[in-house]
Amino acid sequence: MTTPTGEAAGAGNVLISGASIAGPALAYWLGRYGFNPTVVEVAPALRGGGAAVDFRGPTHLTVLERMGILDDLRRLDTGGSPYSFVDETGREVARLPAEFAGGDVEVLREDLSRVLYERSRNATQYIFGDSIASMTEADDGVHVTFEKGAPRTFDLVVGADGLHSNVRRLAFGPESQFVGFLGYYVAGWDLPDHLNAGRTTLLYNVPGKLASVGGDHRDGTRARAFVVFASEPLDYDRRDLDQQKKIVADTFSGVGWQAPRLIEALWDASELYFDSISRADVNHWSTGRAALVGDAAYGATIGGMGTGMAVVGAYVLAGELAAAGGDHRSAFARYEQRLRDYATDCQKGGERTGRFLAPATSTRIRIRNRMLNSRLVSGWLLNQGQKVSSNLTLGDYPG
Repeated sequence: MTTPTGEAAGAGNVLISGASIAGPALAYWLGRYGFNPTVVEVAPALRGGGAAVDFRGPTHLTVLERMGILDDLRRLDTGGSPYSFVDETGREVARLPAEFAGGDVEVLREDLSRVLYERSRNATQYIFGDSIASMTEADDGVHVTFEKGAPRTFDLVVGADGLHSNVRRLAFGPESQFVGFLGYYVAGWDLPDHLNAGRTTLLYNVPGKLASVGGDHRDGTRARAFVVFASEPLDYDRRDLDQQKKIVADTFSGVGWQAPRLIEALWDASELYFDSISRADVNHWSTGRAALVGDAAYGATIGGMGTGMAVVGAYVLAGELAAAGGDHRSAFARYEQRLRDYATDCQKGGERTGRFLAPATSTRIRIRNRMLNSRLVSGWLLNQGQKVSSNLTLGDYPG
C-alpha cells in the first residue's frame, strides 16, 4: 500500500454513493492508493439476486487481474447460457452459443458484488440503509447530509449509484437532462423451474415483445424469467412493486407459449427488476468536487457492457486521482479524457438491444432468426463485442 496520496491535496476522504459494482471497485482502488473511502448504500445490505454479468476482452480481464480477483471470478464462472429462440410450440428456430452472452467470464451479479465488497472492506467504511439527502460544496470540501446519519464533510463525492443516480440529480441536475429513453422496458423475476430449462435460456417472440426463461445457475429447482417489450414512456412509481407487476401482466396478456405461466409466477415473486431501456449521456462527468462513475455517467440499461465499464471506469478514476496526488480537477479531467470515446462506443450496444431482443414485426423476427442461424453473422457479432470492449489502452498507475 502507498502512503495516502490524496491527503496532501485535500482529497483523502471520498464518499461513494452505491455499493453494487462501480462503488466497491472504486473503493478498492482508492483504499489501495491510501485514500479513505466511505460507501453509502440505500439498501440494508449487499443486494442479492440479479442476472449474470460478464466480462470480455483483454481490457476487462486486465483490470480484474490487477485487482487480484480474476481467479476468484473464474472459480465462480457460470459458464454462460446458450440462447434458444423457440416458436409457440417450443420448437427451436434460432440459437446462440453460451459465449455470446457469457463473454470470457460470466458470474452472478451478487457474487461479483460480494467479491468486490470483501476485497475493499478493510480499507473502506460501508454504511448500509442510508442515502445522501443533500450536498453543499465549500472551500473545505463537500458538506453532506444523509437521510438517517449525522452530517459529514468529505473532500470528494462520487456517484456510483446507477442509471438513476442520486448524486447526479443532486450535483448535476434532474435525471431528465441526462437519461434518454430508448423505446423499451425490461423486467426480471425468479420462479420455480417448471420448464426444466437447465442451462439453456429459452426465448419466445411476438412483435415488439420477448418472453424468456432460464435455469438458475445455483439452484436447479429455480429459474429466472426475463421479458422485454416496446412501449411509449410509462408513468409509474419506481417503489410500487404491484403497479409494476400489473404493467408487465397487462402487456403480456394473451401472449402464447409459456408466457401465462411466467406471469402467474410473477404475482408470487417477492422481488421484481423493472426498468426502461435507457442511456445516460452526461456532457461532463464531474462538477466541482463531485464526479460520476459507471452507469451514472455512461450507462445503458442492458447491452452497453455496463459491468465491464464499471470496473474499468473505477480503475481509471482512482488511478488518475492517485497520479495527480489528489488534485481532483486534474484527475477528473484526465479520467474523462481517457475514457470518453471508449465509453461512448460501449454504450452503443444498448441502443440496439431492444430491437434485437424484441423486433417490431413478424418479418423482422424472421430476419433476425435467419441471421442468428448464420455462423458468419453470429461470429461477426461475437467479434464486434470483443473488439469494442478491448479498444482501450490501460494506464499503469502507481501502487
